[in-house]
Amino acid sequence: MIFALVGNQNSGKTTLFNQLTGSNQHVGNFPGVTVESKTGEIRGHKGVSVVDLPGIYSLSPYTSEEIVTRDFVMKQHPDGIINIVDATNIERNLYLSIQLIELNIPMVIALNMMDEIRSNAGSIDIALMQKELGVPIVPISASKNEGITELINVAVKTVETRQYPKRQDFCTGAPHRTIHAISHMIEDHAELIRIPPKFVATKIIEGDQPLLKALQLTETEIISIENSIKEMENSLQTDRKAAIADMRYLFIDRLCSETVVKPLESKQHIRTEKIDRILTNKYLAIPIFLIMMGIIFWLTFGVIGGFLSDLLGNAITGFSDIVKSGLEAVRVNAVMVSLIIDGVFAGVGSVLTFIPTIVVLFFFLSLMEDSGYIARVAFVMDKLLRKIGLSGRSFVPMLIGFGCTVPAIMATRTLPSERDRKITIFLTPFMSCSAKLPIYGMFTLAFFPNHRVWVMLFLYLLGILLAIISGLIFTKTVYRGNPAPFIMELPNYRLPSVKSVALLLWDKAKDFLTRAFTVIFIASLIIWVLQTFDLRFNVVAGSAESMLAGIGRFIAPVFQPLGFSDWKASTALITGFMAKEAVISTLAVLTGTNSSNLPQALGQIFTPLAALSYLVFTLIYSPCVAAISTIRREMHSSIAALGVVLFQTAAAWLAAFVVYRLGLLLI
Repeated sequence: MIFALVGNQNSGKTTLFNQLTGSNQHVGNFPGVTVESKTGEIRGHKGVSVVDLPGIYSLSPYTSEEIVTRDFVMKQHPDGIINIVDATNIERNLYLSIQLIELNIPMVIALNMMDEIRSNAGSIDIALMQKELGVPIVPISASKNEGITELINVAVKTVETRQYPKRQDFCTGAPHRTIHAISHMIEDHAELIRIPPKFVATKIIEGDQPLLKALQLTETEIISIENSIKEMENSLQTDRKAAIADMRYLFIDRLCSETVVKPLESKQHIRTEKIDRILTNKYLAIPIFLIMMGIIFWLTFGVIGGFLSDLLGNAITGFSDIVKSGLEAVRVNAVMVSLIIDGVFAGVGSVLTFIPTIVVLFFFLSLMEDSGYIARVAFVMDKLLRKIGLSGRSFVPMLIGFGCTVPAIMATRTLPSERDRKITIFLTPFMSCSAKLPIYGMFTLAFFPNHRVWVMLFLYLLGILLAIISGLIFTKTVYRGNPAPFIMELPNYRLPSVKSVALLLWDKAKDFLTRAFTVIFIASLIIWVLQTFDLRFNVVAGSAESMLAGIGRFIAPVFQPLGFSDWKASTALITGFMAKEAVISTLAVLTGTNSSNLPQALGQIFTPLAALSYLVFTLIYSPCVAAISTIRREMHSSIAALGVVLFQTAAAWLAAFVVYRLGLLLI
C-alpha cells in the first residue's frame, strides 16, 4: 500500500512525513525545502509506505520539482493520497484539494495546524466540510504529534475499503457545461491513460499541453474541444484559465463561509509584521543581513569555532604522537609507521580538526532558516538579483551553496523558469561551500592569524561578487531574457526547533565524517603512496624524487604567475577536484606534518601574498566531482558540466592572477 503525501509548500508535509515514518528529514521554515520525493514505511504498519512529494499549489506545474509531484500522482497511481492542508490558509490550500479529489483516488485530508486555529479563537466544522468535499478529514498538528494515530488509521481504512471520493463535481454554470461536453468527447482517450475524463477535461481547458499530448486526439477532436472552450470564454467574457480558477474559488468561498470561523489575527503574525518593518526595510534590510553574517563569521572563526577546532587539533596531535610512540616501541616497520602517521593521521586528522567550525557555522545558519528569516533575505535580494537577470528565488539555492553545492544545485528545481534555473546552477559553485572551510581555516591560521575573520569575509564576498559578474555575462550573452516573476510565501517568524537544528547539525557532521573516512582517507593513502615511492616502487629518500613530485612539477608552471610554483601546492589542487577538504589533507601528507604543525610547514611553501592568491584560486576553481555529476544530471548535459569546470577554473586562474599582481604592486 503506497500513499502520496501531497500539499502546498510550507504546509508541514515533511514534518508530517517524519511523524508518520519516524524519519528525520530536514524541515525548514521557507518554501521549497523538499525538492525530490522521499519514501518511508508508516510506523506500526508493515508494507504501508508514504511518499513525501515536493510542495505544489496546483496540478498545473510550473517548476521541475512540482512536475515530480504531478507525475507521481497522475502516472504512478498511488493507492491513496494524504492531502495535508494548512488550516490557517485553508482557502488557498483547498484549491489543490479539489483537483486531487477529481482524480478519484482514495483520499484523506490532514487538516494541519489546528492548534493555531483553536488558540486564536477560530474553528472549522469538520463534519460539514467532510460532507461537502466527500472525503475523510482528520484534524492534526504535525509539529506537536497530535491526531497522527487517527490519521494513519483513517488513511489505511480508506484504502483498504476502497472509499473513493463521494463527490466529483465542483463546477457550475458555463464551465460546468464545457467540462461535461469535453469529458464526453475524450472519455475513451482518458480511460487509456487511466485518468478520470472530468479531470482531464478541466486540465485541457486550463491549457495543459503535456496531458493534451498524452491523449493523442485527432485534429477534428481538438477543433471541437477548442470551439467549446471559446464558446465558454465568450459567454463569461474571460479567458479559460480564469474561468476554471473562478469556478473553483466560488465553491471554496461558499464552503468556507459555511464551515470556517476565521481566527483572530495571531500573535505570531502581529509579531512578524513588527519585525518585518525592520528586517525588510528598504534601506536597512541589506546592511542588517551583512552585519548578521559578519557576526556569524566572527563567532564561527574567531571565537567559538576557532577555539573548539584548536582543542580538537591538539587532541588529535596528542593521540597521533601516542600512536607513533607505541608503533616505534614495538619496532613496526618505518614505512608502515609513515603510512599510519604521515598518511592516515596527517591526512584525515588535519581535516577532522575543522568539524567544530563547520558545526558552529551551520548552527547559526539553521537558526536563520528555522526562524523564517531566510525567506525574507530572498525577498530583499530580489531587487538586486534582477539587475543581473535573476529573481529573488535564485538566492535560496545560492545560500544553500554555502553549505554544499550538491543540494544547492538540486534546490534550483524550485525555480519556475528554465532560464533562471540554468543560470543559477552556473552561479551556485561560486558560493563557498563548507568543504572549503578547512582550507580557509588552515591558511588564515598560518598567514593571517590576527585578521582571520576579515580574510574569510573577503573570500565569501569575493565569491558573491564574481557570481554577480558571471551572471551579468550569462544574461547578456548565452541566456538572454527576463527573469521570472518572484512569488514566495513569507512564513511567520517562529522560534527554531531544537530537534530540527540538532538534526541538521548531525546531518552535516555525519556527512563531513563520512567524507573524511572515505574520500579523504583514500585520497590520503594514494598521495602517501605516490610521494613515498618512485616509478619502480622503491622508497625514496625525499619526496622530491617521488612519482608525485614528477606530476606536480609538470603542472606547476601553470600556477607560477599566481605566486605558488611549488609542486606540493599544485598537487593539492588536483586532489581537491575529488573533494575540497582533500587540499588540506594532501598538504599535510606531503609536508609530513600533523594539523598543529601544518601552519608552520605551509610557511615554507607560500608567502602571505601567494597564500591569499591560493585561497582565491581554491574559492573559485572547479567544483568537486559530486557537484559536477549533479550538474550533469540536473542539466541533462555532459557538455554543460564540462563547461562549468572550464569556466570556473579559468575564472579562478584569472582572479588569483589579479589578486597576486595587485598585491605585488601595493607591496
